Amino acid sequence: MEKDGHYTGGCLCGAVRFEISGPVRSIVYCHCSQCRKAQGSAFATNGIVDVSDFKLLAGEDALTAYESTPGQTKHFCKICGSPIFSKTATKPEQLRIRLGAIESDIEERPVAHIFVTSKANWEEIAGDLPQYEAYEPGR
Repeated sequence: MEKDGHYTGGCLCGAVRFEISGPVRSIVYCHCSQCRKAQGSAFATNGIVDVSDFKLLAGEDALTAYESTPGQTKHFCKICGSPIFSKTATKPEQLRIRLGAIESDIEERPVAHIFVTSKANWEEIAGDLPQYEAYEPGR
């Protein structure tokens, strides 16, 4: 976390810039097939932030969205394709930020692996974090 208490971040090309003025909660490694495709990797690392703590500094016109499942929308830069966050209609007060888009050091740590039965067959999950077949408890 930076000295002023904010996390800052953005997309690969720099068009989208944001800051987060609160904690990043419930950081998880998501192994679902949608996250794997959206990230182009074995998993996505996501954390929950309050919408009231998230401020878009630049690039509102560069953001585009895709409703990946009914009620869940992924937001990404339409120029470089960087995933930024996702929103769920049933939880309008929060969003799931893609941790790779945050440039500041992150104090909070991951708490679980989710959707592990959907993980890539070539991936091996290591470490002691809990593993869940769906969303983490309390989500």
